[in-house]
Formats: sequence, structure tokens, C-alpha cells
Amino acid sequence: MIDLSDNLLLGMSVALSLQNLTLCFLGCLIGTLVGVLPGVGPIATITMLLPITFGLDPVGALIMLAGIYYGAQYGGSTTAILVNIPGEASAVVTTLDGHQMAKQGRAGVALGIAAIGSFIAGCVGTLIIASLAGPMTRMALLFGPADYFALMVLGLMLAVVLAHGSVRRTIAIILVGILLSTVGVDLETGQDRLTFGWNEIADGIDVAIIAMGMFGFAEILRNLETDQSQEIMKARIGNLLPSRADFGQSAMPIARGTLLGGLLGLLPGNGSVLGPFASYTLEKKLAKDPSRFGKGAIEGVAGPESANNASAQTSFIPLLTLGIPPNAVMALMVGAMTIHGIVPGPQIITKQPELFWGMIASMWIGNLMLLVINLPLIGLWVRFLKVPYRLMFPSILLFCCIGIYSVNNSAFDVVLTVGFGLFGYALIKFGFEPAPLLLGFVLGRLLEEKLRQALVISGGEFMTFLNRPLSAGLLALAALLVLIAVLPAIRKSRDEVFQSAD
Repeated sequence: MIDLSDNLLLGMSVALSLQNLTLCFLGCLIGTLVGVLPGVGPIATITMLLPITFGLDPVGALIMLAGIYYGAQYGGSTTAILVNIPGEASAVVTTLDGHQMAKQGRAGVALGIAAIGSFIAGCVGTLIIASLAGPMTRMALLFGPADYFALMVLGLMLAVVLAHGSVRRTIAIILVGILLSTVGVDLETGQDRLTFGWNEIADGIDVAIIAMGMFGFAEILRNLETDQSQEIMKARIGNLLPSRADFGQSAMPIARGTLLGGLLGLLPGNGSVLGPFASYTLEKKLAKDPSRFGKGAIEGVAGPESANNASAQTSFIPLLTLGIPPNAVMALMVGAMTIHGIVPGPQIITKQPELFWGMIASMWIGNLMLLVINLPLIGLWVRFLKVPYRLMFPSILLFCCIGIYSVNNSAFDVVLTVGFGLFGYALIKFGFEPAPLLLGFVLGRLLEEKLRQALVISGGEFMTFLNRPLSAGLLALAALLVLIAVLPAIRKSRDEVFQSAD
């Protein structure tokens, strides 16, 4: 406990510097705006801003990018409540009761309880990170290459189980991501792999190119073919502070949502998206009158909003302690760390404590900033919602192209990004989910590295993965997860959950 308090004091001293406070505020502000505006998203935004972070201190750069991610979870609720359009996938459930509350003249209360629940969940989630960091890092140091390989296989299988859509399609798209990760020069033999004579990709494909194409350009194409007319609540938003009775109804949903979201945020794939659905389902089952849900029940806003913010915070745990990204945004954070020469994993906490604890402390500060940013500026966010998407997308495209070009000062990168954009759009049209591809791409490099290391140490014996108890157990669990995912009853209930999201 003494070590924890000392580490948090160290983190506060880093996070409270003027530069880091400014970057934290900018990240939270941009994240809120990204969450409010449907069709932008934190993935495309972080990719656009990656080149800007080149000249920044690594700690400040990561603090800003993290603020964009968890800030987007706050902003998504504003759109869900006022427009009935979730700004973020994790805010889908909030539309069910949040918009009904707005129609009943209680938009202010819905927005207020969403912000308060998010603040509490964010703070608790940050405390969970601080508490688990030490034990998980010590556990990670016991992992050998074979164990890391098995852990990443398990992570990918969890992504398969939790992903939207067909299990076979998800496995296929993950394999495509892993295949793309092998493009470039083989580090051991020096031979070109899958470059087709293009020197521009001899060093591999940049994660920013795939992310911007699959989640920036493809998302713009998808949004342009849908009706973007938005019916914004014209009624007065009203008092933002919930009454004592509202707090009484919301207290336990906030607590349960925080716990559920915190646990599910650790899971790869759609763990962070499942948190709000799990919270909503739980609150409906525990309610004395379940028929209230879908008609403006405040518990249907408090629980899910707490869950999605807790999961956004705890998704940093596997990234910072094991070096394994649990979702597409965390995969981009791996790219940001690599740009700054930081190797994500258990050595961060011991070799770069200022970075680790500075990020942890900044999350507390960021959650407080978001509470201040969200409630007083509701009127400003409503005005942004009135901007037609047809006027927004040209500027989004321009920033995407500038961002990609500035990474390597290469026009080829822009053309390649457009190609991945068309590929991502085609995947969406054919019912594939792009996020597992990015996860497979980022983990593919690590997967190959650990596979080779394990085989070199064992003299080429594949049995090394089964001879080690830890790796054998993880691989067995991965196989069990795939079996469960393909069982008809489990698959049906899984599909029903995601159909409700649509």
C-alpha cells in the first residue's frame, strides 16, 4: 500500500506539469467532440493525430491519446440521449432509455446521471489499474516466449468469441490481419516477404495506414450511403443535476455497471462494447418492474454508461502490463508507443515508472476534466450536432490524408490508405467486422516473434508449447473457447446480443 501511494504521488507529479495538463485537457476535449459527432470515432482521430505526437514528450503524447479514447465514451452519451444516435458503439444501449427520458423532458437528468456515472466508473477503473498493475507485471515477468505465444492465441480466440457476426468470418479476418503483419523484410533471413517488388513496403505496412483506411475512409463511405438526418431534441434540456430520488435509483446500477464494465474491459475484441449490454440486461432482470425499461428508466442510463467508461479505463491493463492490446484503439496505442521507442509490456512499470504512473494519474485528472467539459458545454455540443455530415466529411478526409502523408512524407502511403479504405468498405458490405483485422495485424508481429523465440530455445520442438504447464493451459482454454463459440445454442444467444446492438 505504501508503494502504491508513493507511485501515485510520482504519477501526480508527472501528470500535473503544465504541458501534460494541457495535453490531457486537449485529449479529453477532442475525445468528447469525437464521441458527440457520429461517424468519426476515436480510432480515426487517434490515427490522424499520431503524426502530431512525433515532436511531443512520449508521456504527454500518450496522455493526450488516452484522453481521446476515454473522452469519446463520455461524448457518445450526449448524441445517444439527444439525437437517438449513438456517437460510439458503446453508447448504443444508452439510446433505449436515454432518448425516452429526453422526450419526457428529462434530458438534463439523463445527461447529468450519464456524466456522474461515467466519472465514478472512470475513477474506480483507474484505481483498478493502479491496484492490479504490480501483481500483473510480476506475473508477466514469469512468462516465457511459449507462454506469451499461447496468451496471444487466447487473446485472439477471445476476440473471435466476442466479435460481431460469424465465427468463421471473424477467424478469416484475423488471419488476414496476421498475414498482413508478415509483409516486409524477414528479420532473420533478410528476404522480402509479400512485397511484390514494392520497396515502399519493404519495412512492413504501418499500422496507421491500415487503421486510417479501415476505420477512417471506410467509415466515411459507409456514412455517406446512409440517411444522416438528425432530429435533435428542441425541448429545453432542463436541470442537469439529478434529484435525490434519481441518485437513489442510480447508485446500485452505477456500482454494478462499474464492476461489470471493469471486468469485461480486460477481454479482447468487443469486451468493452459488451459491458453496457451486460449492465442493461442485469439491471432489467433485477428491476421490480422490468416494463419500465425502454420507456425512460434512469437505471438503463446509469448502469450502461458506468460500464462503458469503466471498460475504457481497464482496457489499458493488458496493454501496459502484458503488452497485448485488447481492442483496436489499444492496438493503435501500441503503434504510438512504438513511434516513441517504447516497448509495451511488463518492463514499462519498472524501467519507465514516470510514463506508467503519469498515465494512471492523468486518467483521474482527465475524468474530472470530462465532468467539467461535458455538463456546462452541453449547448455547444448540441450546436455541433446540427452540422450536416456532408459538410464534415471533406474536412475529415483532408485531415486523414495530411496525417497519413506526414508519417513518412510518402504519397504512396496515402494511395495505400485509400486502398485499405475500399477494402474495409467491401468487408463491411459483405458482413465482416474490420476491428479483428487490426487486432490480428498488431498481435501478428508479436505472435511470430514469440513463436520463433520459443522454437529457437527448444531446438525446433513444437511440443514446447504443451510441455510448459502455463502455455498448455492457455492453449487448451483457447481451444475450449472456439468450441463453445461454434456450439449452436451459444452461437444463437451470442448473435441475439449483437442483433440488439444493431
